[in-house]
Amino acid sequence: MDRTTLSAEWTRFRTGRGWVLGMVASVLVTVSLGLLVAGSARTTCVTGKGEGPCPAPLLGPDGTAVADKYYFVHQPLQGDGGITARVSDLTGQIRLPDAVPGVRNVKEGAVVPWAKAGLLIRPTLKQGTPYAAVMITGRHGVRMQHNFTHDVAGGPVNGPRWLRLSRAGDTITGHESGDGRTWTEVGTVTLAGLPRTVEIGLFAASPSALTDMTGRFAQATATFDRIALRGVNGSWRHDDVGLTMKPDGTPHHPGQAVESGGKIIVSGGGDIGPVVMTGGLRADLTLLGGVAGLVLVIVVAVTFFTADRGDPRAKAVVMGAVAFVTGLVTSGAVVPGGLALMRANQNPVQPITLATGLQVIVGYAALAAAAAVLALGLAALVRRGIVAVGLTVGLVVAPYLLASAGLAPWLLMITPAAGFAITQSVPVFAHIDVDPSLLGGYYPLPPWAGLAVICGYAALVLWLAHRSCRSAVIPLTHAHRHLSR
Repeated sequence: MDRTTLSAEWTRFRTGRGWVLGMVASVLVTVSLGLLVAGSARTTCVTGKGEGPCPAPLLGPDGTAVADKYYFVHQPLQGDGGITARVSDLTGQIRLPDAVPGVRNVKEGAVVPWAKAGLLIRPTLKQGTPYAAVMITGRHGVRMQHNFTHDVAGGPVNGPRWLRLSRAGDTITGHESGDGRTWTEVGTVTLAGLPRTVEIGLFAASPSALTDMTGRFAQATATFDRIALRGVNGSWRHDDVGLTMKPDGTPHHPGQAVESGGKIIVSGGGDIGPVVMTGGLRADLTLLGGVAGLVLVIVVAVTFFTADRGDPRAKAVVMGAVAFVTGLVTSGAVVPGGLALMRANQNPVQPITLATGLQVIVGYAALAAAAAVLALGLAALVRRGIVAVGLTVGLVVAPYLLASAGLAPWLLMITPAAGFAITQSVPVFAHIDVDPSLLGGYYPLPPWAGLAVICGYAALVLWLAHRSCRSAVIPLTHAHRHLSR
């Protein structure tokens, strides 16, 4: 494959009116559908003032959309110090779908996997501010978490567990123990700029129970005893951080704390952590029309090869480059345009960094290029255009559509459709539960791993196609030489 061959293939493509129109149609279809989705999106919320536009998502220290709701029993700590307590019990309640219409179905004593209770330190009670906490969870053992997005695993929880949280300047250290005598460090974090006076104490929280993409109320109740404070001499203060009010002015699922005989029983709902499904509309929703656009790219790639059946490598280079530019123009127009429409309609939008925005835009272009090369390679292998189109659509588009309908999401790990993961604009965090649904922004593979899968398929198929074409040419060459004698 030389420059002359590439130049000839490029000339062949750009002078093929149908191929050029096909790529233009791919741009128009994807952009039109994406802007239609973005422009028609409307979200409303019920607040203490009634139903209206949803507020902008709460942002954590690093700009991630977060939840910051919990019940806190705390005291001010000046300078260095800490708190030690034993969590002797963690129970709760979960609201289940009503078995009998109109009759509340509440499962008592149950906790969701990421229900949490433990020790917390933060500069103020203002939501979204930095914090550090060591805790036990419903099913994930002891954890040390800070600033919403960071999580370190400790040991398992088998019965009562001692916890300790210590401050030395800006450094916060969490420990755990099974007996209160032998301690193991869970983690150490630095909260830069921590003021001299901070709030330290006991907390409980429980994220919603997920059922078919619906979050149902859940609450955690923890019993703390053997409480010891260092550097603190005040009295306990009780705060239901992040409590919302109903339109009639009454609290919506309030928490509580009861002090009795050296024990403090704390109950709280909500969560302290990042949010994915409820943090606002996502940038990748603007690329929902990309599936239709890719079908057109696939058809163009297949017909580009079958028109004259030249060198598949040269054709793949040209087709891949054309598809990449086409995808770049498409995503570069629809993603920022769609986000602008969502915001103009007063929708909350998930924050997106410049790096993530570039990943979505350039990633879609890379996905289009890989799909085009895969389609062209299959056309060179099977030698029949309609079969190649069907195979490529079946490998790239069909698994995506099935997963969108909630069927066989595992296909997005083993088929070229895994490449769609590159368009996810909100990361999935290991320390929160999300519904495994594409509509909720969930992909089973990280963005670049998903793109690597489809690129691997495309490279393998193109290599096989090249080998197949060479093996077909060699016998013909021998036959020609034999006849010439």
